[in-house]
Amino acid sequence: MLKKYRIGFDFWGLLLFLISMIPNILWFAIPAPNDILRTDSSTKPIDAVASVCQVLMVVTLCIVVNREKKKMAFSPIIIAVLLCCLAYFVCWGCYYAGAINPVVILGLTIPPCIAFLLLSIERKNVIAVIPIVLFTVCHLIYAVINFLI
Repeated sequence: MLKKYRIGFDFWGLLLFLISMIPNILWFAIPAPNDILRTDSSTKPIDAVASVCQVLMVVTLCIVVNREKKKMAFSPIIIAVLLCCLAYFVCWGCYYAGAINPVVILGLTIPPCIAFLLLSIERKNVIAVIPIVLFTVCHLIYAVINFLI
């Protein structure tokens, strides 16, 4: 299985990561009016695991390349990636508009993770699936425990 992979550079993995970080950078620089996300986390050990998984996710998406991947095209999976990004940005807009509810919180959590997962599937990067799934689980636990229950 590992023979299908090489160390290289996947521009699309980096681009998706950078796009998903835009609202986070804006949030860091400009707090939302009712910014519940700036509270202390009650899931610090899980957050630490999530941070490690996030780094591994980005590294595997960007530098682990499947030799059998196809050229990037507007496939149904890529359209789903774009829709996940759109949903994520819409939820950030709702968050800044003061609409803080479970749908928005989950919209800040799930769509970007699904986008990363779908991109890894499209790029035939099964290695990246592992840290993506682990990051998704940790990120979801963080959101549910800190903001929904």
